[in-house]
Parts: sequence; structure tokens; C-alpha cells
Amino acid sequence: GPGDPVDPARDLVTLDGRTLRLVALTWLALNKPPGYVTSRRASERHRSVFDLVKEAPGLVAVGRLDVMSEGLLLFTTDGDLAAHLMHPRWQVPRRYRVTVTGGLDERGAQALEKGVRLEGEDRPVRLADWHFVPRGKTGVLELEIAEGRSRVVRRLCTAIGLGVRSLTRTAYGPVSLGDLARGAARALRSAERDALYRAAELAPPDSR
Repeated sequence: GPGDPVDPARDLVTLDGRTLRLVALTWLALNKPPGYVTSRRASERHRSVFDLVKEAPGLVAVGRLDVMSEGLLLFTTDGDLAAHLMHPRWQVPRRYRVTVTGGLDERGAQALEKGVRLEGEDRPVRLADWHFVPRGKTGVLELEIAEGRSRVVRRLCTAIGLGVRSLTRTAYGPVSLGDLARGAARALRSAERDALYRAAELAPPDSR
């Protein structure tokens, strides 16, 4: 009854037969700076991205950005959502902006069109979209891929003869980095959150 203590580990509170979540769900976007690791374990040289967000029970980072990469990193306390967003089956597209050294030659452009073979892997990386703007000795490669193989963007650039100066993730599915300041985090807007659940083919939490 009202006022009875609840042990969330043992008791399931139901209202009209529906289980109520006792922990409010959290969804965050962070503009990860370079030099932070995506794991909870900070090292002597690098701090953890979890130092930059408000801690909540069960909070996980969705996917990874390697230590020198920056840009959009999502966090949630909804483990189902995180698992779906990262699973190859749902192929949620991610956008990146890479400042590169070296020019894009004909062979590199063809690989970007048809699929880039990574060293030691049979399956090429398919790009949903790409755009290259040369700028003197450097250039900017914008690309969209729907998979999260380890260090995939850096390896893809190496495979087509480009050096990586900086690598920024600008979008993850329907959520964009926008003008979020480097090192800052914000809660997702409800429209972004619902679009993220749709992208992962899950019902938004309000409708469960």
C-alpha cells in the first residue's frame, strides 16, 4: 500500500497490471573531446568520458569513439536501446567529418563508391554517403556508414591513402552534434529520443 517501503531489487511495483520502472531512464548526448577514453576506466594519461556526464545507475555509452576521436557520443540507462543501436542488424547510420592529409585519387574515390576493403578483412565497408572537399594539402572527408567496426573510419582512410588529422562524429542515427560545445553534455529532446527508438526498431518507453 501507499507508504510501504519498496526494495527495487526484489519488488516489482505494478499499477493496473503494468510494471513501473523505478529508475527514471536517461538519454544524453556528449561532445567528446580528444584525449578521453570511452570506457569507465580512466588511465594515467587519459580521463574517462564518464567524468563529463552526470552519473546515473546503469548508464552506458552507446558505441565507442577511440581516444583521439571526438564528437557525438550517446549515453543511456536503457540497455535494450544501447544494444539495438550498436547491433549490426539494425545498421543505424553514423556520420563523420574527417580532416585528412593527402589527396583523394581515382582509386580511392572508386573504393568509396563501391566499398573499401580493410586490411585483414574480407567484408568491405559500404558507405551510405560521402563527400570530399580538397583544401590545399589537406581535405575534409564527410562520410556516413551504418556500422561500428573498431576504428573503422581511421582504417578506411588508411586503406585509401589518406592520413587522419582529426576525426569527429557529427551524427548517430537521428541525433546530431549540432552546436554542442566540446566537453559539454545535454539531455536528448523527446523528438530525438523517440526517433532513436524508431531507428533501433523499439517502442519508445512511454508506450511500453
